[in-house]
Amino acid sequence: MPKISEKALAMPASPIRKLVPFAEKAKKKGKIVYHLNIGQPDIATPDVALNAIKNYNDKVIEYSHSAGFESYRTKLAAYYQKEGIPVLTEDILITTGGSEALIFGFMTTCNPGDEVIIPEPFYANYNGFATYAGLNVVPVTSSIENGFALPSVEEFEKKITPRTKAIVICNPGNPTGYLYSKEELEQLKEIVLKHDLFLFADEVYREFCYDGNRPFSVMNLEGIENNVIMIDSVSKRYSMCGARIGALITKNKEVMAAALKFGQARLSPPTVDQVAAEAAIDTPISYFVNVVNEYVVRRDILVEGLNKIPGVFCPKPKGAFYAVAKFPVDDAEKFCQWLLEDFEYEGQTVMMAPANGFYATPGAGKDEARLAYVLNQDALEAAVKCLEEALKVYPGRK
Repeated sequence: MPKISEKALAMPASPIRKLVPFAEKAKKKGKIVYHLNIGQPDIATPDVALNAIKNYNDKVIEYSHSAGFESYRTKLAAYYQKEGIPVLTEDILITTGGSEALIFGFMTTCNPGDEVIIPEPFYANYNGFATYAGLNVVPVTSSIENGFALPSVEEFEKKITPRTKAIVICNPGNPTGYLYSKEELEQLKEIVLKHDLFLFADEVYREFCYDGNRPFSVMNLEGIENNVIMIDSVSKRYSMCGARIGALITKNKEVMAAALKFGQARLSPPTVDQVAAEAAIDTPISYFVNVVNEYVVRRDILVEGLNKIPGVFCPKPKGAFYAVAKFPVDDAEKFCQWLLEDFEYEGQTVMMAPANGFYATPGAGKDEARLAYVLNQDALEAAVKCLEEALKVYPGRK
């Protein structure tokens, strides 16, 4: 039988989904499983987006422009301008999800064997996107002890080699919920200028910032306009994860022209999904006020509940809807699997994502797990209670 490719063998499996078979078995046994492992919000998609789909009546679902419908890009640019982000229609390439935007960005700016530096823990699929493009991920480690703040300039400098081509950040962050300040981004700007690097910023959680904190976009960094590539998506903003619409945004004309060629090779982003995404821009502010307020309550239920459990430490996220917690266990992956296979409390258990899958450094995050507070308040309270009871009886407790 012919062998599959080396790249296929190197492609990492998702650590977010690797425990799914154990969750399915648990459900077949009659257990209620609280899914805190994946960022699929239960928040309703805005009516304006759903109605756009319901009312779509074109006789032919045609290709769009390879860069996306101009009407959508123009409306999206106006949204950014309203947010104080200086983006024009021609600075936007619509993609099939934020994932494709980052893949296009990597393939446009980097050569096989180049290196990208990413503060860890980071969104695990960045590993897969780098593998697509033949790149090597070089981690710079942040610490749960200070809430996963940006590592120092010195730590970044230690990682830079002649093969370094870019730095990648997520802000607010998945999996940590950390929100980088303007001062931290200015530090990255100095590194980018000094070493002539690209700076990728995944800003898909921009709307979800808490406690009076405001996001600062890399597009607002002055003097590195040609170095910056922003990644965005409708998935989380409008709770439209299944509408695979993202965007690659840059002022760099050469990058944009080259990325468009990758866009032409896949023909176009989804037509009907763009219709929904364009309509979603008209979502009223009240929607986001309600959603943010709901996430704050959920965050506090989860984080405060976890920190009351003896031996557990969970820093308070400033954005997104994730938290990383440190557990008093021998191995968080074993603990997560044990929760599904061997534990139940009043017929319930919890599914989390082991944090080791969000680190590139071997052995890092071994006693940590990511939790997504995307379930309703009652479910989160029940999940915290399950974890409290589980840690009383887990055989690998430290």
